[in-house]
Amino acid sequence: MDYLLHLASDPAAWVALVTLVAMEVVLGIDNLIFISILTNKLPPEHRSKARRIGISLALILRLALLSTVAIIVTLTTPVFTVLGQGFSWRDLILIAGGLFLVWKATKEIHHNVDPHPSDDMFDSKVNIGFAAAITQILMLDLVFSIDSIITAVGMTEHIPIMIIAVIAAVTAMLLAADPLAKFIEANPTVVMLALGFLLMIGMTLIADGFGAHVPKGYIYAAMGFSALVEGLNMIARRRREGAHGG
Repeated sequence: MDYLLHLASDPAAWVALVTLVAMEVVLGIDNLIFISILTNKLPPEHRSKARRIGISLALILRLALLSTVAIIVTLTTPVFTVLGQGFSWRDLILIAGGLFLVWKATKEIHHNVDPHPSDDMFDSKVNIGFAAAITQILMLDLVFSIDSIITAVGMTEHIPIMIIAVIAAVTAMLLAADPLAKFIEANPTVVMLALGFLLMIGMTLIADGFGAHVPKGYIYAAMGFSALVEGLNMIARRRREGAHGG
């Protein structure tokens, strides 16, 4: 209790908390876009439930990982070297997650561009099962969680601050999940833009895993600019439709 009271009276702890909450919320955008696109493949009556369960399990997963933060930190230690490049467990997890995102985004783009695909490596059922959706949400959240926890450790050494930041970020994801998914479903061009984001995020994860770190600010600036342009296009389309309707 004395430790918590001391923490609450420390201005540096509050600054770290606000910074960490903001970082967790921003990092959660990647995960939320993936969840929205994935759950929109489910029957309408199951979508909201899948989002709630997937994000709630993601919270449990992140809190469980925080309890093993001492082990998580060691994941940055190289376990083998290839051509002078050391690879840690974190690198391998990022590469695997990036490859999964690239594969998933490419497959979805393929189905969106060609609604009647021929028999090829991307030809599979567009719709997925409830359990498969939850499993894929957890798989990707594991990748993002490990990366965000390692980043959080570099910002603060206080576990309570990390826990509060994670709970705040996941709560924001729960509140934003349904509105974002409905918005994406109602705007087909936004679906393609979101898939492009996932493709870019996947490539960034792979690059990070191979030691070529891309500052997150560049990624989110590109995403924000693209979203702004798409927003202007949507306003222009609606005005044209309104003019024709009038």
